[in-house]
Amino acid sequence: MGRYSFPRLVREALRGNRGWEAVWRDARPQPRYDVVIVGGGGHGLATAYYLARKHGITRVAVIERGWLGGGNSGRNTQVNRSNYFYPASSALYDHSLRLFEGLGRELNFNVMLSQRGLVVLAHSEHELELARRWANSILMNGIDARFLSAADIKRRVPLINLHSRHPILGGFVQERGGISRHDAVVWGYARGASALGVDLIQNCAVTGFRQSGGRVTGVETTQGAIEAGSVVLSVAGHSSVLAGMAGLRLPITTMTLQAMVTEPIKPVLDSVVISAAVHAYVSQSDRGEIVLGGGADVYNSYAQRGNLPVLRATIQATLELFPSFSRLRLLRQWAGAVDVTPDTSPIMGLTPVQGLYINCGWGTGGYKAIPGGGDTMAATVAAGRPHPLIVPFALERFRTGSLVDEGAAAGVAH
Repeated sequence: MGRYSFPRLVREALRGNRGWEAVWRDARPQPRYDVVIVGGGGHGLATAYYLARKHGITRVAVIERGWLGGGNSGRNTQVNRSNYFYPASSALYDHSLRLFEGLGRELNFNVMLSQRGLVVLAHSEHELELARRWANSILMNGIDARFLSAADIKRRVPLINLHSRHPILGGFVQERGGISRHDAVVWGYARGASALGVDLIQNCAVTGFRQSGGRVTGVETTQGAIEAGSVVLSVAGHSSVLAGMAGLRLPITTMTLQAMVTEPIKPVLDSVVISAAVHAYVSQSDRGEIVLGGGADVYNSYAQRGNLPVLRATIQATLELFPSFSRLRLLRQWAGAVDVTPDTSPIMGLTPVQGLYINCGWGTGGYKAIPGGGDTMAATVAAGRPHPLIVPFALERFRTGSLVDEGAAAGVAH
């Protein structure tokens, strides 16, 4: 597969752009693979890529019931950060952020990473004290964080309203936080995995699992049966459904999380701003749209569509922070089904079914963990034992009680 470069861009432009090859091979399923990955989103594609590049396992298939990136990887607010409270979470998410920082060069695909800084707001003395505690914990975990006064925030984000009915008293910033282009991350991993020999199979739904002697031996799909040495479930939003087909019950609830964007405008917001008190996180995309996110629905659902009450609440919260945005028109809205665990941390690693691995339960934090999740899952599958970074996130923690409760680090209540 040819490399993308500026000279090649000029050369193809002069030739009428007739020399570009397909970004990835649209494969048909083979009878057997060493590893079958169910889910063609960011985590599944990243796992396949790192299996092939780092561990030399290339007889790999990624099976997607729709199109690549059509699930939650294409239905998020594309925020990157690693400002988590507990050491286990910080280590995993910062590993992912460091991979993001070199991802464009490694994949030869521009993922449009913009480390513009992520600001967390505090609206009361109580929240201010919690923000100090949170920032200090982040620093103790070896990750960048800096406390901000209200005046610091106003200088950084001039459009913000410090004196709404929820006055802003301060906060903190992670300068390495920011945004990237979610579609580009998916396409970059798909291109890289395909170039290394991985089969990417779209429009192929899994309908069941083949098992023998307590071990998974393959999958049943709408395109026929496929034998596999190992199977990885990486299906955000439907993890409990797929696991149930293998006889495994997961401690997961699924609900809808929606977001929206305004019409595009000139650059006015060069930081990501999060407020837990008013339930909003706001940024400006590379296309100029103001991206708005808020809380999840209050009931369980697999629907990939939002509803009017949450949409109105998110807009109301955003206008508390940025009254001038009231002049903008809403351009589009979308939603995704997110899997939430009791401690709002992911489930990663081995399962009671031999040969079956899971990567799920990310809630609203899955996008930022794509490189780290894929890298650690690939190492886990290749070695047959959990990567050190994901040991705290094993399924068995719900039996032992060793939870990693990161509910507050979600930014807003999910």
